[in-house]
Amino acid sequence: MDIDPVPSSSPGFGTPLHAFRKTRSNPPSTRTSILPILLPPSTLRPVAFRTFTRKHNLTISSSALQTLASFVGKNCGSGWREEGLAERVLDEVAKSWRRAGGGVIVDEGKGASLKAILQVLEGNMSGGRLVAGKNTPIHEVTSSKLSPNLDSNLISETVPGANTREGGESEEGDLILHPRRWLKVIEAFDIPRLTYHGDMKHFEIAKSKPSLFPAPSHKTALFRDRYNIVHQRLLRSESFQTSSGLSSHSLPSRTLSTGYKLTPIANLLGRSGTSHLILGLLSVSPTGELSLSDQTGSIVLDLGHARIVPEDGSWLVPGMFALVDGIYEQEGHVKGSSLGGNSGVGGAIGGRFIGISICGPPCERRDITLGTRHRQSNSEISSSGGLGWVDFLGVGSERARGPRMRQIQAQYLQTVHNNDGHGRRLKIAIMSEVNLDSIGTLEALKTVFNYYSKLNVTDIPVAFVLIGNFVQEAIINSSGQAGSIVYKEYFDALSLTLSEFPLLLQQSTFVFVPGDNDPWSSAFSTGAASTVPRHAIPELFTTRVKRVFATANAHADRSKMSEPPGEAIWTSNPARLTLFGPLHDIAIFRDDISSRLRRTSIKVGSDAGLKTIDPDENSGLDFEDQSAPRTQHTSPESNAMKSITAIARKLVKTILDQGILSPFPLPMRPVLWDYVSSLQLYPLPTALILADSESVPFCITYEGCHVMNPGRLFPENGLSSVQWIEYDVLRNRGRVREERF
Repeated sequence: MDIDPVPSSSPGFGTPLHAFRKTRSNPPSTRTSILPILLPPSTLRPVAFRTFTRKHNLTISSSALQTLASFVGKNCGSGWREEGLAERVLDEVAKSWRRAGGGVIVDEGKGASLKAILQVLEGNMSGGRLVAGKNTPIHEVTSSKLSPNLDSNLISETVPGANTREGGESEEGDLILHPRRWLKVIEAFDIPRLTYHGDMKHFEIAKSKPSLFPAPSHKTALFRDRYNIVHQRLLRSESFQTSSGLSSHSLPSRTLSTGYKLTPIANLLGRSGTSHLILGLLSVSPTGELSLSDQTGSIVLDLGHARIVPEDGSWLVPGMFALVDGIYEQEGHVKGSSLGGNSGVGGAIGGRFIGISICGPPCERRDITLGTRHRQSNSEISSSGGLGWVDFLGVGSERARGPRMRQIQAQYLQTVHNNDGHGRRLKIAIMSEVNLDSIGTLEALKTVFNYYSKLNVTDIPVAFVLIGNFVQEAIINSSGQAGSIVYKEYFDALSLTLSEFPLLLQQSTFVFVPGDNDPWSSAFSTGAASTVPRHAIPELFTTRVKRVFATANAHADRSKMSEPPGEAIWTSNPARLTLFGPLHDIAIFRDDISSRLRRTSIKVGSDAGLKTIDPDENSGLDFEDQSAPRTQHTSPESNAMKSITAIARKLVKTILDQGILSPFPLPMRPVLWDYVSSLQLYPLPTALILADSESVPFCITYEGCHVMNPGRLFPENGLSSVQWIEYDVLRNRGRVREERF
């Protein structure tokens, strides 16, 4: 007896509202049969190229083409061409591959599982056509079932399908969100740990679990990964591919008809008297000699006849990578070394390398790294080269989420423009060296907050970045429990100041970045350079500040649900601040880098050695932006301004060319080996907040990266003034502001 599958709509009578039952007279469901055919991959190639490459900017491998040809021949049969069945199937495969976070090359094991995609699609096909379920679209089925099959070794990004319509259009509910809902602060310990695979030419997630006490092999891997990143970045430069891109301002002066060519150090053996260009790590041997090392060996450097290119353009210190153009002279024995002149690969080779010119590796723009410099007419990102599919920060890759985030940003700005009649500028106020134990600091903060509280709500910064040191001296290491109590009282005083400006607490996000004098790092380093990255200030000291934000938000009018409440975020040093996913990447780092560079830099020429370079010399670098305009006057004020600008340019070029925030030997600036990815500046961020209290405030753009140094919030010049930087996120420009109080 057949049981009625329809439940009763009347419990009292036990009968359904519309009685329909299974009867033998109903015809069975029919399924259109498909006669499989043997489809050669070469026959399917034109359709696959038109669908994957031209329409979706994907490249299909030969093995994947073979798999697709077998699938289309089996499920579409002879109508694959005439009825257009194959093109529809391939189009859905390409969309599913993109949604599953696959890379730009469609191949099994390259970011997503092609077999899993085809398995899902096969269950939704009838008569050679894709048929969605009664309640679930095909794109939702594929996106929900493919996540367990992703390849965790390759870095890619899964685009959320819940808020995206077919074709990549975002729903209206996402487009009207307030920008602070897309503001994310990423701690250094949460940044994906990426390593560059030199042989496979791609980034991988580190498989080992991070530890504060890793194996000694991780120290070697730290420098090997840095070398691989710099080396592949160097080979991507046009100067190493063709002679048309040579530039005397970024590379050693050398004339070659075929461009530059690197020589491994081990290959210098037996080639005495020949000229070479080598890339290596500057280091000091136990005997005190300067040497250059790569993955094949090391050699003693003689810079007595060398010059830096460009002249005084950047600092060079041990721990940095450098390009050296010179001549190899072979000797029978290296002074101070037990290795002979033919010691072989893996050790110090005999002889010395006489440098003629030396410089840091040239920097690479962010759009070149991500492959987004050239765009097509329909605003789609080009598929030529780049690492656009790599999710470097865990907020989504440029190619996967970039178009959607740009649409959300544009829609929000258009909505604000229509509502208040003028455009919106997303601004961030940046303050550094906020010494709460200084008498004038709280008054200086009141001046800044009072300035912004008088503005319109739409002109209030989306974020305030307050950077340490929050105390001038590391008091916790010597005062015991009393030191902790005093430190907490400083933040309690800050909470009283913040409570006077409830509007800012309701409308902005406050980000606190610690310095070397802040707990608990200062308890062990005595105020000296501590290990980086370092954790945020413990919650023990921040409870009163968080309570002030909670009180202010409790009295706020939350009729507009799109506006999130204000909040205080305590993050690590360094940290990343992103807005609209991968569109705006702002790196924040608190360190007195300029003084450390001056103390440990090397000189070349007649004064070659480990000496201090005089910073009061002009630089010949060509930057896109400057902290002060050029002038033709020769007054002492203008000369001083030129000198300040030259120092700022020199600092910016040194850090960005090295592609890391701490290019120093580990004894000089300790680094946690397993978290070195948080210090990498590859690809270049859109902006870098380089909080150096011993350098003057500046805003400079170099290779598309806007670098800002807020200096000291309360300058030690005897004047009652406060200075900070106001950063315009959309224009990617900042300016130094100063107010008297």
